[in-house]
Amino acid sequence: MLKYIKKLLCFLIVTFLFINTKALELDIHSENAILFNENDNQILYEKNPDKKSQIASLTKIMTALITLENVNDLDQKVTIISQDLQGLAEENLVTAGFKAGETLTYRDLLYGLLLPSGADSAKALARLVGQTETNFVTLMNKKVQELKLKNTHFDNPIGLDSLDNYSTATEMATIFKEALKNADFKKIISTKTYKTSNGKHTLKSSIVQRDGMDYLIGGKTGTTDGAGLCLASIAKADGQEFLLVTLNAPYDKMGPHNFEDAKTIYSYFIDNYELQTILSPNDKILSLDTKYVKQDTMDFYPEKAIKAYVPAGFTKDELDLKYRGINLITAKMQKGQKLGDVFIYYQGNLIDTLPITLTDKPSFSLTKYLLDHKVIILCLLIILVILGLLIKRHQNKQKSPKKRR
Repeated sequence: MLKYIKKLLCFLIVTFLFINTKALELDIHSENAILFNENDNQILYEKNPDKKSQIASLTKIMTALITLENVNDLDQKVTIISQDLQGLAEENLVTAGFKAGETLTYRDLLYGLLLPSGADSAKALARLVGQTETNFVTLMNKKVQELKLKNTHFDNPIGLDSLDNYSTATEMATIFKEALKNADFKKIISTKTYKTSNGKHTLKSSIVQRDGMDYLIGGKTGTTDGAGLCLASIAKADGQEFLLVTLNAPYDKMGPHNFEDAKTIYSYFIDNYELQTILSPNDKILSLDTKYVKQDTMDFYPEKAIKAYVPAGFTKDELDLKYRGINLITAKMQKGQKLGDVFIYYQGNLIDTLPITLTDKPSFSLTKYLLDHKVIILCLLIILVILGLLIKRHQNKQKSPKKRR
């Protein structure tokens, strides 16, 4: 019976959160999308974020990550061989333009991989790092397991259409974030043009500056018939950093829908949201009842101002504060004792978590204790009075003179 009650409670909680989440609908072409505010790792927008999709050349983000984790010296010289170029022209794949026998560096190959999205760079790195492409793909999928991704799998380092090469917007964002921890990766995807170490190639980024998108820092595109138009990008505006992944926009002649969607999403939040103080140290966030303590209740406040990236018209009434922890304060508790946590939700999303601790030791109230136990105390007093009378009576009997016969 208890098991069914727990299931019912979980269902009701999920339903409550779903009903209270205001789903934002934007007019975009992409089937899947997710936007993070990287300042606080909050999800600002999502559309089918956990639906599996082919990811085209966003695959190369993982190819770069595996390379960066396995190569100590990016300026080490390497040589392109004919095997690295085999089949690329026949499949009409984009390349960086490297030639067999050409000497480059790992850094050159990474720029060739991420700026023009070169399939030649991908094949060369797979061979050099993994010895074989099969071994390299194994490393890619080991990284998937390490990141605890459940809906991602790779079967090639390029991003060729394949039902076994897929991810989701959410998990692709996780891979992108992991790669961005590496300074070289972030520098590469933010670069517009790069000249290779041998001076033979000038590589240009596929992330070109679009009208009205001065906030766009960089990223990685992906395009195939199966995956449509994809884009993983980072942007910065008004002190806020964003990370966006969009997948499966239509691949047609009507326009670069992946960039159109990025502009729609970024612009909406940049134009309508701002960093605001959602709770100040004067805002009461919790009141707890007490037992045998001088105060009837104890109030709790944030130690410092809590800020969040929210709509310009935000009001504190829109916050949903949920407390989990001890609900009754007693005089036995000590200063500094943690009672629980207050979870701050806005539109169904967790904004922050505030620990609740006792700043002072609760003061014991003898009066409240006595009043709460007045019946017991009264009974004890009556018993004591009766005992006293019995004792006195017994003593009087002992003092009475015995009658002479």
